[in-house]
Amino acid sequence: MTFVQDITLGQFYPAESPVHRLDPRSKLIAMLLIMMFLMMTTKVPAYSFFTATLILSIFFARLPLGLVLRNLKPFLWLFILTFFLNLTYGTGQVLWTLPFLHFRITDQALVRAGIYSFRIGLMIVYAAVFTLTTSPMDITDGLARLFAPLKRFKIPVQEFAMMMTVAIRFIPLLLEEADRIKKAQTARGAHFEGNIVQRIRSLIPLIIPLFISAFRKADDLALAMEARCYRIGKERTSFNQLQFGIADYSVILAIALLGGMALAI
Repeated sequence: MTFVQDITLGQFYPAESPVHRLDPRSKLIAMLLIMMFLMMTTKVPAYSFFTATLILSIFFARLPLGLVLRNLKPFLWLFILTFFLNLTYGTGQVLWTLPFLHFRITDQALVRAGIYSFRIGLMIVYAAVFTLTTSPMDITDGLARLFAPLKRFKIPVQEFAMMMTVAIRFIPLLLEEADRIKKAQTARGAHFEGNIVQRIRSLIPLIIPLFISAFRKADDLALAMEARCYRIGKERTSFNQLQFGIADYSVILAIALLGGMALAI
């Protein structure tokens, strides 16, 4: 389970950078715009622009490149599955024919499979950059302010924002707990190696204690929030007041214009 140390989604990397100083709402809007643009195109030049934007974001955020890119390792199976599923259909010039399965791999299918897999990787890294440069409290405040107009429709925006933040924050905690339980079970003689069937069976002594620990942490969190007078439906205030600046408007406008140009080209 070395993948436990590879996932940094939900973790915050403190640093003094222009990306860290941006309003969390502007970073969230920019990330959603980029992901929307990624879903709207399969052209290689457009993906070159989004890759360059990602590299610049990591550079200006002053994040270690290895810390960001290691999030891709646990999703290697997803990339492989996406790649091979998109090889099974498509038009174009036939490059190879699998004799037993009667699958024809075409040049267009090969390009599409690579682009779709690359798209998933870009989305994962963009999400990692967002969580690494935005603290959990800023995410909560940003989501609550961003969806504040929905309160008119009796939608519990504040509770939704808190729920999302707690879910994101629990990702690294549960991964650390899974790694601790694995080491404890290994010390007791459990084996996590072997073929696929043996590995699935070996997860039972890992999953059950992990579920128990997760419920225990959730109960402790609920008691801690009640002790701090957190009440559902009550309007809460923020110590740090969020306010859009010139940099925030510039980032959103630049992403919208350049992303639209990349799609048009």
